Amino acid sequence: MGKAYSSLRDFKPHTYRRCPTRKPRQGFWLLSGIVCALTVVTLFASNENADATAVTKTALTANVPAQVNGNAGGHIRKPLTLPIKHAHEGQLLQANYIPTAAYPNHRERASTSPNRVAEQQQPPSWKSTRVRQGESLSLIFSRLGFSARELHDILALGKPASRLKRIYPDDELRYQSDSNGHLLALSYRYDDEHSLSIQRRQTGYTAKIIDHPIEHRQKYATAIINDSLFLAAQKTGLSDRLTMELAAIFGWDIDFVLDIRKGDEFTLIYEELYQQGEKLRDGAILAAEFVNRGKTFRAIRFSDGHYYSAEGNSLRKAFLRTPVNFTRISSRFSRGRKHPILHHIRAHHGVDYAAPSGTPIKATGDGRITFKGRKGGYGRVIVIQHGSRYSTLYAHMSRYRRGMRSGRRVKQGDTIGYVGKSGLATGPHLHYEFRVNGVHRNPLTVKLPDAQPLKKTQMARFKSIARPLLAQLDILKQTTTQLAER
Repeated sequence: MGKAYSSLRDFKPHTYRRCPTRKPRQGFWLLSGIVCALTVVTLFASNENADATAVTKTALTANVPAQVNGNAGGHIRKPLTLPIKHAHEGQLLQANYIPTAAYPNHRERASTSPNRVAEQQQPPSWKSTRVRQGESLSLIFSRLGFSARELHDILALGKPASRLKRIYPDDELRYQSDSNGHLLALSYRYDDEHSLSIQRRQTGYTAKIIDHPIEHRQKYATAIINDSLFLAAQKTGLSDRLTMELAAIFGWDIDFVLDIRKGDEFTLIYEELYQQGEKLRDGAILAAEFVNRGKTFRAIRFSDGHYYSAEGNSLRKAFLRTPVNFTRISSRFSRGRKHPILHHIRAHHGVDYAAPSGTPIKATGDGRITFKGRKGGYGRVIVIQHGSRYSTLYAHMSRYRRGMRSGRRVKQGDTIGYVGKSGLATGPHLHYEFRVNGVHRNPLTVKLPDAQPLKKTQMARFKSIARPLLAQLDILKQTTTQLAER
């Protein structure tokens, strides 16, 4: 048995006996133990408070996984649930406490650079593609790497998305996609005023039509013709399209190839279309005046898109005066003309309009084709019946327009064929005949029947539109006259 000691003071460790010069320090060891215990308790309390604060801010709404992957020590497998006292409400909350040692790379995640975060939050950029010849929406999606399922979901959105079924070559489609190649957004501007927008949401795709308002600005032009209509129009800044429209408005009363004289003048009020401060294109002619050989013609545009005189009579005749854009009249209507090929006197019951081969030939009025085929010296011919009284004949065609056949109805201005020299012809031209009750009449001088005037129920509305426009034409005409006198 070892030696018994009456008190701690009598205890002398073996080391002290081996080193008599060293004195025992029992109080030092006791104090060290107390300090270590207090240190451990303090550190545990501070960790508990820090984790409680973090959980109160973020962890209360987060789902912490039941098993932590990547734990180097492999000791922590489930989150520890500790009671935490809320600082303000005095409630005990259950928080999922996981030591930071369970996430060895937590510092690397926290130290992600701001530039990298900005790149991750930046939305995908817009890209664009053009519709190619013969492409359908299915082929376009396949070319861009989008799935057939996405195409099906978009086309199932209903009426707005049906616009994608009517795409044309050179139309532009703009789109966004994510890093996995899935379609996020699609935009299709199908006209100047509207576009289709498709967006991907959490519940699927949505489609809506976006309006792009257009501003209508009124402009005017006035000029005196010294050389030609086109040169005079160019000097005023009119586009060729507006000049052609002006000629078309008065084309039933004025032959702009044969009737134009020096000193003729015109005035018109028209629109220019703007969008976001930029000009898109010229609009329609609202009102116009043309003085030809001292005779004044005026036209007002109504809401139906047609032009009427100040009295409400339609400027549109039942027939066009000429069926083709020609360079010259090579042969006129005559009862006794020497045939250039047969070399004997023979009546010429029509007018020959010389024009380049392939020039479109237009139907001069609404009607039904009663004959299509070859007809002796006329070559390729089409005959159109216009009601019960009138009929027209078009001869020496190079070819017919596709779809033309006997019995088909055509409208005024429809292309029915193309200029050529089939049959007895010395060069490319159109032979045109006009018949009234089966009798040939001179197409250049025959009085053409008028189209239907406005209905009485429409006259009040027409007058309200015409009155301010006619007043503007009067002011412009007076200003032009005063400037010319100076």
